[in-house]
Amino acid sequence: MDTTQSCSCSCTPGTVTVPCGCTEGQKETPDIPIASSTVTIANRFDHLLARWGVNRTGHTITPGLYRLGNPDEDSPVFASANYTLSFDALRSALAGIDAYLLVLDTKGINVWCAAGKGTFGSAELVRSIKCTDLARVVRHRTIILPQLGAPGVSWPEVMRLSGFRVEYGPVRANDLPQYLKTHTATPEMRSVRFPIADRIVLIPVELVHAALPAIAGALILFFLAGPLAALAAIIAVLAGTVAFPILLPFLPTRDFSTKGLILGTIIAIPVAGAFASDQTGQVWMNVAGAGMALLLIPAVTAYLALNFTGCSTFTSRTGVKKEIFRYVPVMAVMAASGVVLGILAGLLSWLGVI
Repeated sequence: MDTTQSCSCSCTPGTVTVPCGCTEGQKETPDIPIASSTVTIANRFDHLLARWGVNRTGHTITPGLYRLGNPDEDSPVFASANYTLSFDALRSALAGIDAYLLVLDTKGINVWCAAGKGTFGSAELVRSIKCTDLARVVRHRTIILPQLGAPGVSWPEVMRLSGFRVEYGPVRANDLPQYLKTHTATPEMRSVRFPIADRIVLIPVELVHAALPAIAGALILFFLAGPLAALAAIIAVLAGTVAFPILLPFLPTRDFSTKGLILGTIIAIPVAGAFASDQTGQVWMNVAGAGMALLLIPAVTAYLALNFTGCSTFTSRTGVKKEIFRYVPVMAVMAASGVVLGILAGLLSWLGVI
């Protein structure tokens, strides 16, 4: 994708600098960089790195206005985030369509999450419209936004401050060609799905983030309480990062935290049974190990499950806040109790006190 630009616009919120080579009142437009609808091998490798959490904040493109194909002053304008996966999904879906792509500075965050954080919002959209001098580029005054960006954008505010009308497109970029025929989204285009394929692609980045703490915890437990305790730590992390997203629709309750507690408890029961039936240990050690498993595994699984609230449109900011205040203290107490129990049992055994 060619992103060279011989004329740029620099501005800060509330101010706009006239494009270089232009003066106030002139109708010249800057040399708008070109975006291709082709997703290259290099792009897909970038996607792979992003999915695995490698250089998480580095998967960005320069915010600004791009042209796709050979657009004119009547061509549609689409807004997107400067996260490469979001931008690439949009441009690839518009293959064969002449359009302008207005990329907002979302700090490398996807549209849905950026809308929740405020970076894909009314102020940034207005700022981008002014910075790119969009009113000179197109004759119409309409910008098509992804539906998942709606929580962050107030169309009356954008209209008042920029003169541009916001049109909310479909949830999925792949539906845009069909949507453009009538500019009307069908109920299917408006529906938000979270199928197993979408849930599975979230696993690598969550697993990578949890890997180092999991390994450290497993090593500590291995030396203090034995290999079974270390295995319990690994199982808890795998349950929260791998099993949870796969089993999400099948777990009862609505809260992700309670779903995680239920899943963690189910997984903890056989581990606790393994501790209790250990013929090589003393009875008190078996009981302590079983208790540790029943406390630690559900707490860790539930905490990791809570991370997926930011990946799913099935949750809301207010709902997540309620979950955090309601269940995180419970998780913390359970986890701390399990750790203390495991450490105490390991130390007493190591010192030969009992």
